[in-house]
Amino acid sequence: MEDVKVSPISTGGTSFHLVAMPYPGRGHINPMINLCKLMSFKHPDIVVSLVVTEEWKSFLSSYILPSKIHLNTIPNVIPSELIRAKDFPGFLEAVATKMEAPFEQLLDRLDSPVNAIIADTYLDWVIGVGNRRNIPVASLWTMSATVFSILHNFDLLVGYGHFPISLSERGEERVDYIPGIPPTRLLDFPTIFNGTGRQTLYKALKSVSMVSKAQYLLFTSAYELEPSVIDALKMNFCFPLYPLGPMVPYFELDPNSNLATSDDQKVPEYLQWLNSQPKNSVLYVSMGSFLSVSSAQMDEIVAGVRNSGVRFLWVSRGEKGLFEDGCGDLGLVVPWCDQLRVLCHRSVGGFWTHCGWNSTLEAAFAGVPMLASPIIWDQTSNSKKIVEDWKIGWRVKQGVEGENLVTREEIAKLVQSFMDKENSEVIEMREKAKEVQEACQAAISERGSSDSNLDFFLRDISQGQAK
Repeated sequence: MEDVKVSPISTGGTSFHLVAMPYPGRGHINPMINLCKLMSFKHPDIVVSLVVTEEWKSFLSSYILPSKIHLNTIPNVIPSELIRAKDFPGFLEAVATKMEAPFEQLLDRLDSPVNAIIADTYLDWVIGVGNRRNIPVASLWTMSATVFSILHNFDLLVGYGHFPISLSERGEERVDYIPGIPPTRLLDFPTIFNGTGRQTLYKALKSVSMVSKAQYLLFTSAYELEPSVIDALKMNFCFPLYPLGPMVPYFELDPNSNLATSDDQKVPEYLQWLNSQPKNSVLYVSMGSFLSVSSAQMDEIVAGVRNSGVRFLWVSRGEKGLFEDGCGDLGLVVPWCDQLRVLCHRSVGGFWTHCGWNSTLEAAFAGVPMLASPIIWDQTSNSKKIVEDWKIGWRVKQGVEGENLVTREEIAKLVQSFMDKENSEVIEMREKAKEVQEACQAAISERGSSDSNLDFFLRDISQGQAK
């Protein structure tokens, strides 16, 4: 990227008021909060009104927000998280139809005029609100730029006869005509193109198509992670497109936070445990925060990891029965951890992941190789990026969705090989992971691509330079 110094945002001594509206889901709220914090740290004149549904207020109460980020709430669109998991299409419909009116009412109640809105791409109705009120809207896409481009070029898939299609018959076929995207198996496309996932495809396509009516498009990815697809997308829009990532809370990492002190009570148990393990010896296991694998497959994963003889730190979301007989001296199971801090710990040498985009970015930033075990949506595409494009991971499962379980014996063998420091493939993979880590750190460094892009974006919105 051209080495350029961007002039800091100037508001003439007055506050610049941004409204941030994330989609009501953990994987969307976290990157939005990270972006709000970055903007607040960079330019103290910015005041952010962060808007969430009421169900997220208690969750966010544990977050330490800068003084100029103000939390605001609108009513929930559904009664509980349980309904979301049981009827995801219904939840999406509620988000599309029940949030707009209370959001507009909130805008009317705010103390100062709104200069710009940053909204999750899935909340496409915000663009209409902004346009009616003459407020610039930046659409924040919280998945990879690759997945955005696949949806943006959906008509190409239809034209080439790759939608609809049977994965069991043609899943290994590769699509090589989407601008900026390397040849990709149909198996590695987002799961919303197949089976029951198609129930929500229309919503994703509508949201992506509405982006053209916004004034800016923001990515949580870094240019260095997806350069060709970002370059191709820039040719498709007449307004600025800014990759700002990796949008993970790297700015909150304390280099001394993993060290034991005279008062070990200040250091979480899992960090104390990691401190006592050899370098690159621990496999960190986390299956994400929303959907999980089947109980039968989970049993095989648990048994396989335990039988591998490899040290592991496992974040278990309440599945206490999986470890009723303990996990021996080699393992530790916790209900929660600071994932980025764990991934950056010297003793962690691998990450078994569902390949959610935020987790993928955190592992890329930490330089940790991944065992890719995708479950749904964009995770299959992220898995392909990890394994084939970046070459910093291995697939847990190779075949078509719906095939037989991966057995505990297969898993134990895979984990042993993956964590073998003497394995030549593992050595090469770790070197690649280090290169990806360095690219991420270059992007966020002063005058790096993401750092400069954020300056450009803030300069543009403060000066009203939209399309």
